[in-house]
Amino acid sequence: MLAQLTITNFAIVKFLELDLQSGMTCITGETGAGKSIAIDALGLCLGERAEASMVRPGCDKAEVSARFLLAGNPAARGWLTSNELEGDEGEECIVRRVVSAEGRSRSYINGVPVPLAQLKSLGQLLVNVHGQHAHQLLLRPDYQLALLDGYAGHTLLLGEVREHYQRWRQLQNELVRLKAEQQQREARRQLLEYQVQELDEFALQPGEFEEVEEEHQRLANGTELMQECGSCIDLLYENDDTTITSLLQVAIDKTEGLVGMDSRLTPVLEMLNEALIQVQESHGELRGYLDNLELDPQRFIELESRLSRTISLARKHHVKPAELALHHQGLTEELTRIGSDEARLEGMEAELAEAREAFLTAAEALSQSRRRHAEALAGRVSESMTELAMPQGQFAIEVIADRGQSLSPLGIDRIEFMVTTNPGQPLQPLGKIASGGELSRISLALVVISARQMATPTLIFDEVDVGISGPTAAVVGRLLRQLGESTQVLVVTHLPQVAGNGHQHMVVSKHTDGHTTETRMQPLAQRDRLNELARLLGGDHITDNTLANARELLAG
Repeated sequence: MLAQLTITNFAIVKFLELDLQSGMTCITGETGAGKSIAIDALGLCLGERAEASMVRPGCDKAEVSARFLLAGNPAARGWLTSNELEGDEGEECIVRRVVSAEGRSRSYINGVPVPLAQLKSLGQLLVNVHGQHAHQLLLRPDYQLALLDGYAGHTLLLGEVREHYQRWRQLQNELVRLKAEQQQREARRQLLEYQVQELDEFALQPGEFEEVEEEHQRLANGTELMQECGSCIDLLYENDDTTITSLLQVAIDKTEGLVGMDSRLTPVLEMLNEALIQVQESHGELRGYLDNLELDPQRFIELESRLSRTISLARKHHVKPAELALHHQGLTEELTRIGSDEARLEGMEAELAEAREAFLTAAEALSQSRRRHAEALAGRVSESMTELAMPQGQFAIEVIADRGQSLSPLGIDRIEFMVTTNPGQPLQPLGKIASGGELSRISLALVVISARQMATPTLIFDEVDVGISGPTAAVVGRLLRQLGESTQVLVVTHLPQVAGNGHQHMVVSKHTDGHTTETRMQPLAQRDRLNELARLLGGDHITDNTLANARELLAG
């Protein structure tokens, strides 16, 4: 339920704060006063298009906030929970929209900035608006279907049908893709089989190329390695004349004598001793390396061939030699996937048929429920037509199931609203026979009847009573009041017969000081309400007769 609406610098509203009640609240005012301005502001707050012209002239921004009580709205509470936007008080929600003078807007839910799409999504669970042109929507088949499903409470059935439809379409699209790619896939498979077989036979392992390349380089330089290692060994230790080891030993002996004369040379002696140890260890390493170094011409030929073949295959596959093993692995995996696609294609026809049948089964259950509820809804609308000055009227809903052409996420049905307003005339499609006034009344009856079955806790009727008057207007007022017994209803009207049925009454007025104009809106006490109804009945000149008539309206 909408508990409070606060409007700041919106159009010609400077500041307005409305505390709203449950039941039916009527909003009236003189022509041009801006009766619908609060509804327009609420629409902006719930995600409708923002424009720079909405900002009051001379102001840098407009702001609208709305506070909703969620006690009777589990759908909205669930939405807030799933989107992690619950407020500190779980039983209420505050939405806010700010529009700059440049037309840019920001949206908030419980103080958290949100995208506009989220604001719209939540708004659909909080408020349902029916404008003065809503009856034109009644000619659209999709709107007719939505009305019937809303009346029937088909949320779960529609969800099941939509889920099966999406699964069927997904499989259908996948089958089309696999078939379209089958020829290309076969050509690719043949190429991959040849390439993988060739690489399988070569069987290069990850890291092998680097190891082979290193060993090949060692064997290629084997003679030079032997010669140079021998020279190093001679220099270090094994030369008959002078070696690095012997020279170091001489230096150590001399330094030992120097240390005896000056102890500050002790670190030098230690470094020379460490150097001697390092030279001796280096000699041992070189000797061990040289003893194990073998020149194997046959092994060199094998490595030469392996390297050459690796480089040749890498060039053929447009990769670096070091990447060939991983490339081989990738080709093998791709070949496996192609095989999986082929196997998938073989079983998909049967799977697709099963998915289609599951969709049709769910859609048929939905269709049967629609037919049952269509009969009940049509009967209630026909009864309302009698009350709404169409005593000979008859309303019917055709539900046409088509398992061939009309498959959609909404099922298999085509809907046609049929009506006759004159005796002896056959039922015909709504758009071919109903006048504008009749269409408006039928639309209102449908909305009121279906709204009683729907979960949206706040309903707004913005001048939906255009084109009716007299006793018919009184019936409309009573229908809306009855609706207000179970849900919050806001009605913008110019008809006293409708306004007199409200549980609460607010009046909109426009004020000017010659320089600026401002719209105000305020609730009416009983006496003020009587005067407003009298004004609606007879104009600005209120008489005893109009006051008496106003009392009759309030008395019911």
